[in-house]
Amino acid sequence: MGLTQQEYQKMVQARAEKSPLVKDAALAFLTGGAICTLGQAILEAGLRAGLPRAEASSLTTISLVGLSVLLTGLNLYNKLARFGGAGTLVPVTGFANAMAAPAIDFKSEGLVTGMAARVFTVAGPVLVYGTVASAVYGLILLLL
Repeated sequence: MGLTQQEYQKMVQARAEKSPLVKDAALAFLTGGAICTLGQAILEAGLRAGLPRAEASSLTTISLVGLSVLLTGLNLYNKLARFGGAGTLVPVTGFANAMAAPAIDFKSEGLVTGMAARVFTVAGPVLVYGTVASAVYGLILLLL
């Protein structure tokens, strides 16, 4: 077709759908808020059951991660993400989904070359940078 980069960009912008920004932001806020409210309810239930705060917090994280992986496996988390957008990314459930989804997508390639190799495609950089940053911060704290 012989389009220049500028002509191509104009054509893309002319045909691109306008995003309903206010609606998307409201849905993200409500979805993220609902996930966090569920987490708070789990925490409060753990505290009322007599668990120390640290154990109730662990219960909350484990429950939200487990629920996220279960919903990912049932292909329901994807539907929730399409509805709630970025609201599903911020809580720990988004991280669990990012870990589980590639593994599920590539399970047909086998346990090692599929699931095990792909599980860290999205979350791998987060784990690496988090580990390196914590080591650097720990070293700085040690020196101070």
